[in-house]
Amino acid sequence: MTLEVEQPARKTWVRETRFGEWFLNTDTWVNRVLKIALDDLESILTPKLERYPTILDVGIGHGHSLLMLDQRFRPQNLIGLDVNPEVPKQAADKVTACDCEVQILVNNATAMELADQSVDMVFCHQTLHHIADQASAVSEFYRVLKPGGVLLMAESCRKFIHSLPVRLLFRHPMRAQKTDSEYLQLLQDNGFETDPEHISRPYTWWSRADLGLLELLGKRVSEDREETQINVVAFRPD
Repeated sequence: MTLEVEQPARKTWVRETRFGEWFLNTDTWVNRVLKIALDDLESILTPKLERYPTILDVGIGHGHSLLMLDQRFRPQNLIGLDVNPEVPKQAADKVTACDCEVQILVNNATAMELADQSVDMVFCHQTLHHIADQASAVSEFYRVLKPGGVLLMAESCRKFIHSLPVRLLFRHPMRAQKTDSEYLQLLQDNGFETDPEHISRPYTWWSRADLGLLELLGKRVSEDREETQINVVAFRPD
């Protein structure tokens, strides 16, 4: 059973490139980026509750993450938020496939039309680096989370976003990009608790300049590097 509600986006936004729109609906994105990130986040989500009644998914795009969240965390209500007014249409088949109630909001993540302390989990996968005012977005995540609620965040860091292939194929607010430590500081500055056991820095093949070829040929990966990815399970204190 589903419920779809469309709200007007409050602010302008930068539309993704045609390549980007296509890529975000491919099997490569779903299975080698989204699924792997969720697997990693779930592995560091401790303790994990049996159910998270209300989940907010920020930046749903084509809606692939809705089904995964529904299956993994068994929500009663799932809110899919995106600034793109075309999202309700392009994610419609994923909405109807979910077992839980689904609400779609066309809304800006920096000014969400949701009540304070109204959700148990916020999922933000590869969305924050698309937002120019990241501090306002993270503040909103904190505001809508219930005390004890959890933020699952997976982000590409500045090293990757500033790489030439990404600059050519995708669009991002370049001045907003951050290192892994800067993303952690942003969460902490907005009140989130971030512990080392709830942080992962996967050096995924697709985020490297050589696409992992040198490691495949036997070269050891340097530990003295600027990270390209960060996954964080952060909590709003009780």
